[in-house]
Amino acid sequence: MTTNILEMRSITKTFPGVKALQDVTLEVARGEIHAICGENGAGKSTLMKVLSGVYPHGTYEGDIVYEDETVEFRDIRDSEAKGIVIIHQELALSPYLSIAENIFLNNEVKGALGLIDWNKANQEAAKLLARVGLKENPTTKVMDIGVGKQQLVEIAKALSKRVKLLILDEPTAALNDEDSAHLLDLILHLKEQGITSIIISHKLNEIKKISDTVTVIRDGKTIETIAKADVTEDRIIKDMVGRDLEHRYPDHTPHIGEEILRVENWTAHHPQDPSRVIVNNVSINVRKGEIVGIAGLMGAGRTEFAMSLFGRSYGSRISGKVFKSGKEIKTRTVSEAIANGLAYATEDRKTYGLNLIEDIKRNISMASLGKLVRGGLVSDNEEFKVANEYRTSMNIKAPTVLAKTGKLSGGNQQKVVLSKWIYSDPDVLILDEPTRGIDVGAKYEIYTIINRLAASGKGIIVISSELPELLGICDRIYALSEGTITGELPIAEANPESLIKLMTMETSND
Repeated sequence: MTTNILEMRSITKTFPGVKALQDVTLEVARGEIHAICGENGAGKSTLMKVLSGVYPHGTYEGDIVYEDETVEFRDIRDSEAKGIVIIHQELALSPYLSIAENIFLNNEVKGALGLIDWNKANQEAAKLLARVGLKENPTTKVMDIGVGKQQLVEIAKALSKRVKLLILDEPTAALNDEDSAHLLDLILHLKEQGITSIIISHKLNEIKKISDTVTVIRDGKTIETIAKADVTEDRIIKDMVGRDLEHRYPDHTPHIGEEILRVENWTAHHPQDPSRVIVNNVSINVRKGEIVGIAGLMGAGRTEFAMSLFGRSYGSRISGKVFKSGKEIKTRTVSEAIANGLAYATEDRKTYGLNLIEDIKRNISMASLGKLVRGGLVSDNEEFKVANEYRTSMNIKAPTVLAKTGKLSGGNQQKVVLSKWIYSDPDVLILDEPTRGIDVGAKYEIYTIINRLAASGKGIIVISSELPELLGICDRIYALSEGTITGELPIAEANPESLIKLMTMETSND
């Protein structure tokens, strides 16, 4: 028996007009944590779908050797029967079913007469939850637990299938730091139990922390496989993007002008519980050409502030004043906010930022259809022309603007979101987690776009959970804690320590 649990040999996968994988080779040693890195669209998820049977044997070229046997999976049930379980980035749980029901869905615990034995199912679920560090009652509905715990339920579900090879696609993309740390510790714990893991991630610090081996894929091809001792972030980045990134952030020369936005004493209460203050007396200002960051821990109220400001998309009992170029404006609805020169690119592009079943063209134009009206109707030719201009200028990787947005990589979806709001020609653009879930090469492109917008005189507000990102691109940073601004630092005085001190400062929301 070889030391490898898995070998994928010369895997080639073609879609109409696109060669997604070309002669890819992957070797995974038994009991290791093997990371796969690459830019969005490099072919990482496609390779794992080939492995797990989502793309069945016969739809690709090459061989899969698993536990010294050449396997030909017809579907995902075949791979699961062999102990290969994939957890996709988009969790496959039913929110309306209990934890136990989700764990044993299509794998039910049966008793006498072939009926489901719910008592035994709940008991077995409790044991599995204990293995992943969850104390929840198995009868709890999935919708009543957080995303971090849902990710652990997915792993418990995998353990119920006697998993030998666990595949995790961007497992920490939607998690906060605490939940991410817990999940990574669990993966290390599963390794001690003899479970092999393949992890796809853009978070290079996490990869360095837990992986034994790293394989980098670029443009559908294997670039190299690196042993743990030789892994460095710079080496991974160079392999991913095909060039050295001497600086993670593009050079930024501030061209700061007069004040363009001022928010005074902004307060918003919880939408379902108006007695809870979520945004407390926040006052900020932004000048033309300035990139202003908002730092804060998860739950600090950053997104709630932005959404309540942009057309009162969040909250109740909202109060405060907004001034643009010294004149008070109203932002009571999204249409009113857009008409007054504000734009907000949401942190959740798939739910709120884009219509994934529509094409690129329609997504870019949807916030500004009035600009395309000719003779009382939206001009399809003009809409096509505008979208094509943005596809080129924003380097959106798609063969045509008629491509479905849901088929694009995360980085290209984010460029469509930015195109939509840039076309609305705002004076102030609020960017909420603009690089979440996208690779280092695409991040650099987004930063370049932000610089370009600032240089044209726009006021930019960037909300980010990544302090290096804020420190790398902003001119000034506000810190938010428990819904309250706890400090403001020019970039020359800002560092991770000073920001964390402000972000963790206790406040009073009386």
